[in-house]
Amino acid sequence: MEKIPMTAAGYAALEEELRRRQQEERPRIIQAIAEARSHGDLSENAEYHSAKESQSLNEGRIADLEDKLSRAEVIDVSKLSGNTIKFGARVTLIDEDTETEKVYQIVGESEADVKIGKVSITSPIARALIGKKVGDTVEVNAPGGGKSYEILKIAFA
Repeated sequence: MEKIPMTAAGYAALEEELRRRQQEERPRIIQAIAEARSHGDLSENAEYHSAKESQSLNEGRIADLEDKLSRAEVIDVSKLSGNTIKFGARVTLIDEDTETEKVYQIVGESEADVKIGKVSITSPIARALIGKKVGDTVEVNAPGGGKSYEILKIAFA
């Protein structure tokens, strides 16, 4: 069984989503099914079918979360250090075309959100950065085309 790397914050977020889905969503959906069932004929009851579909989606997500949590390899980023980029690193880059500065943290797939600067360890930019040092230039072949970045700073926090 393959381990899934993630930060402690990413693990906590998955645990919270699992708790919410099991303790809040599941009972709400069961109540909606019971209410729809009380309306009579189930074959033409759109509320019932909608509630059953919600239940199916929720249970599928619960199974997915339980799987990810059971295979999680939590990496404490605060204990990492060094001058090469690896999982958990917060990297400051400068785009060599536009001269704009960007900061990315390399995290697990389930916690990636590029809008807040968290990129998946499997993303093209993270794969290009792994093993590099301050001052290195990296070429990233992203879906939007090739980009060139210079590494300004590496931090673990």
